[in-house]
Amino acid sequence: MAGRDMSFFRLIEKGDEPRRLFVGGLHGREGLTTIKALRLLSFEDVKDGKLIIYNCDPTFYLSTLERSYYNTRQGREIISLIEYYRPSIYVEAHCYKDYRGLIDPDRKRKMGVPPLIELENGVLIGSVSPHIRTSFFKRADVCITLEMPCIHDKIDTEALETYTNILKVIASIKDRPELEEKLAKRYPEQVETARRYAIEFFGDYPPF
Repeated sequence: MAGRDMSFFRLIEKGDEPRRLFVGGLHGREGLTTIKALRLLSFEDVKDGKLIIYNCDPTFYLSTLERSYYNTRQGREIISLIEYYRPSIYVEAHCYKDYRGLIDPDRKRKMGVPPLIELENGVLIGSVSPHIRTSFFKRADVCITLEMPCIHDKIDTEALETYTNILKVIASIKDRPELEEKLAKRYPEQVETARRYAIEFFGDYPPF
């Protein structure tokens, strides 16, 4: 993990289905934080199927909410991974510096997407960009954005632990009902809010 090279790939294989793809550090220097959690995922966290883990090198920052993101080298690389592995469970691991902007109740008007939802310890959950959600995935697929505070040069132990635990939960599930069931045991209000946001935003195409 020397210098700025944050590229990291791991394939955990215990059968063919379900296929899970976790991608971290999609833009900017996020990969310096997300790799701390992605490296903690192990063979034991996957019950069956595949888990593909990829952490990106640092690059310039362009929001995944911008359609042009998917024309960048990084964006095309992610689309290639999706097209090659065809996951039914897809997670984008991000980190943030603008907490208030991500949870802003008015985010839909300002940015065109619902606010993210805090689970605990500053860890936020929501859907991936609609540009990719509705183009490459089926209605029943799991497509999650997971955010935590950026900790490039320090360790926020509680946030990192929560973030890693959520990734481990998603690595263990086979479909969306199982994910909702597991998360609802600890975060019932957040799961209900996520359902409501999905229906309001996607109508008959809810991502979560």
